[in-house]
Amino acid sequence: MPATSIGFWRVLMGTVCLALWGLGFRRELFRVDARGWLLVGVGGGLLVALFEIAYQFAIAGAGVAGAAAMLYTAPVIVAVLARVLLQEALTTTRVLLALLVMAGVALTVTGGSNAGAEAARLGIGAGIAGGLLSALSYALTTLLARFAVPRYGAVRVLFLEALGGILILGFVLTLSGHAPMPPPSAAAWRGLAALTAGSVLAANFLFFAAVKGIEAAPAAVAATIEPVVGTLLALLLFNQRLSALGSLGLLMVVGGVATGYLTEAKGEDHRC
Repeated sequence: MPATSIGFWRVLMGTVCLALWGLGFRRELFRVDARGWLLVGVGGGLLVALFEIAYQFAIAGAGVAGAAAMLYTAPVIVAVLARVLLQEALTTTRVLLALLVMAGVALTVTGGSNAGAEAARLGIGAGIAGGLLSALSYALTTLLARFAVPRYGAVRVLFLEALGGILILGFVLTLSGHAPMPPPSAAAWRGLAALTAGSVLAANFLFFAAVKGIEAAPAAVAATIEPVVGTLLALLLFNQRLSALGSLGLLMVVGGVATGYLTEAKGEDHRC
């Protein structure tokens, strides 16, 4: 089953679950003003569709560890754009932590491996391009959530983004000759259900809860723990490897995350 089809179906199933919940228990989920439909439904939907496609190219070209690590150039983008768009503080600590994370990302990408025919066909260039595009879409989604969640609520924002994303994703994939394929077996449906529950619903609810309570930049830095999880799973499940430099890069990412939590908890604020 192609990765793009997996991305399509997991988002579609998440959207259907939210719609059914809204119909049964919370009809106000569908009552959104025109700005919400345009900004969150269309704008957020475009970002969801871009992420789903770009991230698959990143994985295919650079491996699971490399793709997950490249995604977290996003904290630098978030830190800068949050200052410009949301007037959040661009502190010296945030900049240094973001740069530390980026350096760790670079070491992880160059110190990783990705075996397989698809990786050989696409090459590292396609993987890097996909990784940077997924990072950009992630960063913009973080900023959009920081703006939209306090106004519309986490559930409504998630529903609008998923609905817009699935419509745009289905259109783009069909137009490009890669129409989503249905799951071929009951086991595939069960796997998609688990992905929907974990990586679509739970992950987004928890992330939106974070950006509602804290600023966008520290939320983005904290989320960089994902490369560690992605790399460990890649090592265990897909026979991918990290060199000593790649392992050092992951430690730098972990260190940036931990330091970010500590400094934000202490309320340090040394503006650039």
